[in-house]
Amino acid sequence: MRPNGEGSIYPNRNGFAAYVWVTLPTGRRQRKYVYGQTREVVHTKWVALTQAAQRGPVQSSALTLGQYMTSWLEDVIRPNSAPLTYSTYATQFRVHIEPGLGGIRLDRLRVRDIQTWLNGLSTRCQCCAQGKDARRAAKSPDSARCCAKGQCCKSVLAARSIRDVRTVLRSACSSAMRDEYLDKNLAALTQPPRSRPRKVKAWSSEEARQFLESARKDGDSLYAAFVLVLCLGMRKGEVLGLMWDAVDLDAGELTINLQLQRVRRELLLRETKTEASDGVLPYPELVGVALAQRAVEQDKDRVEAVEAWQAEALGSGLVFTGRYGTPIDPRTLNRRFDARCATAGVRRLRVHDARKTCATLLVDLDVHPRVIMRVLRHADVAVTMEVYANASAKSTREALRRLGESLG
Repeated sequence: MRPNGEGSIYPNRNGFAAYVWVTLPTGRRQRKYVYGQTREVVHTKWVALTQAAQRGPVQSSALTLGQYMTSWLEDVIRPNSAPLTYSTYATQFRVHIEPGLGGIRLDRLRVRDIQTWLNGLSTRCQCCAQGKDARRAAKSPDSARCCAKGQCCKSVLAARSIRDVRTVLRSACSSAMRDEYLDKNLAALTQPPRSRPRKVKAWSSEEARQFLESARKDGDSLYAAFVLVLCLGMRKGEVLGLMWDAVDLDAGELTINLQLQRVRRELLLRETKTEASDGVLPYPELVGVALAQRAVEQDKDRVEAVEAWQAEALGSGLVFTGRYGTPIDPRTLNRRFDARCATAGVRRLRVHDARKTCATLLVDLDVHPRVIMRVLRHADVAVTMEVYANASAKSTREALRRLGESLG
């Protein structure tokens, strides 16, 4: 005799089965079955399914993580996120998450599954896993250089990259909780690898001056761009997305509200990184002179290009354009910046590290943290001071000298 409340539990050929009438997302009513080896196991599943049916619509079949994330990317991330964010998430899913976890059903996904997969990312050669060298060898046998020749290059993901992949999965699990596919965020319960952040020594004022002087003497067409990065701490995309109608040469100020991004093979002009990134900044005389010079150079390019000038292109109205009025690819700015470092004879920095140099130089000038925060347009002053504004060795040495004298 069945205990009270067990309802539709009955023996079947593989043990026991039960069903509950549920409402599908389409609004149609349907029986949904659960199975198990023992009556106790089926009863537990039956109770859980009954509670789920009381809360709202129930899926007729269990989705795999791969199926859910595919629809999540298209229905949630693509329409509500920046194009670059969608592209990055889609790549992380395609390259790492789908091959490792995509086939597991959401109702069977466990924290241990995710943790084991994360641990494997730190030891698995990505050249082998993704078949990078094999694809090169397929096109040209002479191009095989490591994994395709049986000589594994041990190209594993860095700890920061693994944390980025986990961030994507954690975001998807959070959405699955809202959709009532998961009871808890399984990815958030895992332990990502730890690593110390890479600390970059910013340029001194002498190095920054040497870099800019080299670009000015050589007539570098990106001289004004370098000035904006070092003097105003502008991001790479913000510099390349700066429009002439946002520059007021008479008032000596400019408005930052756009950025140029490369998303896969397309250049996009869109809003800045965050709302806090927007702002109106006054600029020093050095910036004004560089921008005025840039205007003259661009007019010269327009005259020389004649009909080849692409007035209706994406670059129309941009401060920084190529010889024919087209926008400058962010990767081109990276290459030109690296080449200028070599020409100027200064330590090589990334463009974004030069932005940090701006903050460090302002700290050395005893500028108030709130002012530095406004220049760099951060939402939190802690980010300004902890990440970007490390005092230079010169100022640190001077501070310790004064301390020694006071204690001497």
